[in-house]
Amino acid sequence: MPTPQNPLKIGTRGSPLALAQAYETRARLMAAHGLPEAAFEVVVIKTTGDKVLDRPLKEIGGKGLFTREIEEALGEGGIDIAVHSMKDMPVLQPAGLVLDCYLPREDVRDAFVSPRHMRLADLPQGAVVGTSSLRRRAQLANRRPDLKLVEFRGNVQTRLKKLADGVAEATLLAMAGLNRLGRPEVARGAIEVAEMLPAVAQGCIGIERRLADARAEALLAGIHDTGTGHRLAAERAYLATLDGSCETPIAGLAVLEGSTLWLRGEILRPDGSEAIAAEARAAVSDAAALGDDLARQLLVQAPKGFFDWR
Repeated sequence: MPTPQNPLKIGTRGSPLALAQAYETRARLMAAHGLPEAAFEVVVIKTTGDKVLDRPLKEIGGKGLFTREIEEALGEGGIDIAVHSMKDMPVLQPAGLVLDCYLPREDVRDAFVSPRHMRLADLPQGAVVGTSSLRRRAQLANRRPDLKLVEFRGNVQTRLKKLADGVAEATLLAMAGLNRLGRPEVARGAIEVAEMLPAVAQGCIGIERRLADARAEALLAGIHDTGTGHRLAAERAYLATLDGSCETPIAGLAVLEGSTLWLRGEILRPDGSEAIAAEARAAVSDAAALGDDLARQLLVQAPKGFFDWR
């Protein structure tokens, strides 16, 4: 077991939300194994996505933007485990690393945030909405083609200041992030998944370790949420078959119904001019096959060049 003299090093980004997720992981490990807080050390690692804030994500790389430097530190032994927002995670891990521990999933919905308007439907014609998510941009353009969409990066505090300064009339965030920050009141309300399907793995925290680290494996087994694991097996297989990245507008959500998984998926043209949706059900034991099958259904329906954003 880790001790104050030999603490378990938890790697994370340095944003308020990333730190909240690292502290939640620490608290769950403390409770599960009867360990003091001093038996853990939170190590902040700055990623490329944190360093480059003046350019859209699609211009500087894919999902590895928020994970690469953390995974390098994990592989080299500088940290013992890495805490990630699962919606930022590539579907493949570097050699020698494994991702098989998930905390209980938070609210999966998008949050509507605006100083003056209560709902997305209340926004006037031509209103400016800020978001850095290609998935949200495409869905907004599809549902409300009259809106003017602008790039909107930064943490929650930065985005709220931009709204207060009039850069945009509204933005969308993840309800899960606001809840974990203790700031649910920031949202005017949640957008139901029937209106806007969330990003794959939205609301999920994943904890990565070295494959050969038996100590970390045993510690993390005590906090793994099996239901979330089943849901992500389907969603990430779906994403892998679609070759999803930060450059691709993809939405997907798996829901547990007893021993069955219900998976919904949506792919969109980046400009929102076309959206294709499908859904399927399968036994929990067939989660990965379900995700792969649903992705193939959507790909068959998508015309050539569907995902091109240039």
